[in-house]
Amino acid sequence: MTDRRAAGERPLVALIGEAARAGVHLIQIRERDLDDRELVALARAAVAAVEGTPARVIVNDRVDVALAAGAAGVHLRSDSIPADRVRTITPPGFLVGRSVHDEDEAAAVDASGGCDYLIFGTVFPSSSKPAEHPIAGLDALGRVCARVAAPVLAIGGVSIDRAPDAARAGAAGIAAIQLFASAPDQQQTVDALRRAFDT
Repeated sequence: MTDRRAAGERPLVALIGEAARAGVHLIQIRERDLDDRELVALARAAVAAVEGTPARVIVNDRVDVALAAGAAGVHLRSDSIPADRVRTITPPGFLVGRSVHDEDEAAAVDASGGCDYLIFGTVFPSSSKPAEHPIAGLDALGRVCARVAAPVLAIGGVSIDRAPDAARAGAAGIAAIQLFASAPDQQQTVDALRRAFDT
């Protein structure tokens, strides 16, 4: 997930390209404060930056921006429109993911269909969340993964050291902002995460 502030002095589009070449599968454009024109321009630049790699660009919650920019899909917030409605206006193969925060919500979203994946969290304490923010934990992650058919990505405080625990709980992968934005070497980070899930 992108956060141009977390990227510091490194240009965000360059960081996106670097992550794609390192093997990141999905890059979510999540810059909520940009106006429509700026968001479309960033998404288009991100799509160009990942060209020639397996990485796909998705846009946070803005189906219109994703379509205008030629992105591969959209990631819906937990309070967004249902995924099956998104499917009525998007082309075949368009990726649709959704954030979920508890087991029952995940099961309901999965049963309603239309989602290619779910992001579940916050799994671990995270520096991007206030101290009082609820933490779901690994047990809840495991229950969600066991209950739904869609692949589940763990989010919230996931580090290289914690990734194996998420994998053992049944997660198909992880989503993160700070982990990638602050990584001195994207390739080493991606390789370490891949090892956690491959084993």
